[in-house]
Amino acid sequence: MKRLIAFSDKLSNFGGNLSGIMMIIGLILVVSEILVRGLFSKTLYITEEYTGYLMAGLTYVALGYTLKEKGHIRMTFLLTYLPERKRLVLEMVCFAIGFSFSIGLTYVTFMFFLDSLMSGSRSMQVSGTPLAIPQFFLPFGASIMTLQFLAEFLKTWKAFKEKSPVKE
Repeated sequence: MKRLIAFSDKLSNFGGNLSGIMMIIGLILVVSEILVRGLFSKTLYITEEYTGYLMAGLTYVALGYTLKEKGHIRMTFLLTYLPERKRLVLEMVCFAIGFSFSIGLTYVTFMFFLDSLMSGSRSMQVSGTPLAIPQFFLPFGASIMTLQFLAEFLKTWKAFKEKSPVKE
């Protein structure tokens, strides 16, 4: 259990770092487009397309990291009124629901990626980018989030067990 949690946390951290790198690449691409247009009255042609791919990719890849850091929007008003053990139970239920949803999301995005890979779909833009390349980040990020939901459930379950009344 500890190894799974540690692996999930490391993978989520990797996703967070990769997301930051993708954001920097997008920034460099936009600044380059501005410079090329301003100085040479030309265009890179790919800026809009690739920044769109990067935004979708960085959003999905950062989902697990955001969950690990408790950055997703949470409705905590009920949690503040519950005793600690009941709060932990409610959190485990929420993590289990999130885990189930994430499995479905991972499956759907993987099928979307696989369809593009098998059909050889390409972008209609000037670049003609194989769509499987940017679509890869959707199931990759969704699977990181799925694993992180499982890790968060296990962390909460461990806390619940530690708070259990001692049986003598």
